Amino acid sequence: MKTLAKIFFALLLGATLVQATAFSKDAKFRTTTVHITADKPLTTGANTVIVTIKKNGKPLTDAQVALKAFMPAMPGMPAMSSKTNATNLGNGQYKATLNLAMSGTWQLHIFITPKKGKRSRVKTTLNF
Repeated sequence: MKTLAKIFFALLLGATLVQATAFSKDAKFRTTTVHITADKPLTTGANTVIVTIKKNGKPLTDAQVALKAFMPAMPGMPAMSSKTNATNLGNGQYKATLNLAMSGTWQLHIFITPKKGKRSRVKTTLNF
């Protein structure tokens, strides 16, 4: 009976750890690639994400980066959005905190303004 309890506990712990994996997502627009990561799975409320941006395969180091997450209005529910400016961490990495009001599918737009060149927007979705 103790062996059965140990096996059950091990399976329960394993299932919990699988659900608690960190968040990771890739997005691309033309020659710009964006890798979005978080130390924890996305949840309702404040979520800190690291956005790694590469242009032509090289880290984009000196840019202004802004993020906008939004969920369009649905019957019985108003539209929701979260806008934030990212902090430059160096080597093409930018840190931002998004406040997501509820679970579901959120549209995410990442606005990238380099010191030289045109502003670009990379679009993706967040689903939790």
